[in-house]
Amino acid sequence: MRPALTAHPGQLGLFTPNPTPLCAFVDMLRRFTLSGAPTDEFETAGLRYFVNAFWTAGQRRGHSLHDVSYRACFKPQLPGFFIEHLTAPGARVYDPFSGRGTTALQAALMRRAPAANDINPLSAMLCAPRLEPPALAAVRERLAGIDFSRTTTDPIQADLLAFYHPETLRQITALRLWLLQHADPLDRVDAWIRMVAINRLTGHSPGFFSVYTLPPNQAVSAASQRKINEKRDQTPPRRDVPAIILKKTVALLADGPPDPHPPAVLMTGPAERTPALADASVDLLITSPPFLNVVDYQGDNWLRCWFAGIDPARVGIDRHAGIAAWQAFVRRAFQEFARVVRPGGFVAFEVGEVRGGTILLERHVVMAIEGLPFDVLGVMVNQQEFTKTANCWGVGNNRAGTNTNRIVMAIRH
Repeated sequence: MRPALTAHPGQLGLFTPNPTPLCAFVDMLRRFTLSGAPTDEFETAGLRYFVNAFWTAGQRRGHSLHDVSYRACFKPQLPGFFIEHLTAPGARVYDPFSGRGTTALQAALMRRAPAANDINPLSAMLCAPRLEPPALAAVRERLAGIDFSRTTTDPIQADLLAFYHPETLRQITALRLWLLQHADPLDRVDAWIRMVAINRLTGHSPGFFSVYTLPPNQAVSAASQRKINEKRDQTPPRRDVPAIILKKTVALLADGPPDPHPPAVLMTGPAERTPALADASVDLLITSPPFLNVVDYQGDNWLRCWFAGIDPARVGIDRHAGIAAWQAFVRRAFQEFARVVRPGGFVAFEVGEVRGGTILLERHVVMAIEGLPFDVLGVMVNQQEFTKTANCWGVGNNRAGTNTNRIVMAIRH
């Protein structure tokens, strides 16, 4: 199994089994080095900033179970850094905007107690199966027992032929029907198959069900895909759906399952209402909320929602074009965080960089939590070089787009 984090010999022994005391955390950031470069510390607009490369920018350095695609997700090294330094095994680690479940999975891999919430039911579908994956043999046996030749009808199928060969679409719709008919609830094996299938719906290699489509972590409209097909002079090739699911399963399980860890709490709903979490039960909260209206989570996931039987129009995903509305949204979330995070607990609130750096969301987070029981330590900025996904958008590092992890650090008093 690959380690959650890789320590550099010159890192002053920071990666230890015991959590770093909160009072020493800022000092650790000051002294931190990953590649020999010291942390750049400065203050502006009343905020203390700590700038360095705090974890590797490598595309695939996490555990194999992390390798599922989702729009606007951070690398597992981000939650891993805070989990390692600020908690001990058994601590409750929570992400209220969970997305694909990176924080929860990393917490489980590090023997912490995962908790996750997201407004979209897709999140729990993507996260839960990877916390307790089934055996490969069980997946192979279940796939062999599903009738992939079954013919079904759905009004959306005519549009889906822009993405899929007719026989591939037959297999996809047969699998979808199987899963929907057994979803009360799905057992571990079917839940795993659904999770893998959701992540193989569209992409740019033969490892996906679809013809070439870009980017792989979202689905363009059928009309846009037809334009891509015309431009590339391509037609959807026939794909073997169960074979692709089995191959991806092998890859995901390459590093083995998580070690035994405390039970997870997985929730679906708004971040400001999480009754399944007890008062003062969270030791560490790590999250990244929606950034204004930068990402269209509903539009990007329309095909995944169709496959999973979710009506995207009924998923109340927050999108805020104006900074005042976004700031109010953040405050509502932090009012709930004040309930669930224990006194002395830590919050790492990642807001990235948006609109070419002209809007510094971290400052609006600080304003949003004014008067709430949190003390702001400062902003940790992880400098990173863009990898291939970002480059495909034509975004140059440190010029535009989300180029840095900008993390507001706060302690619950």
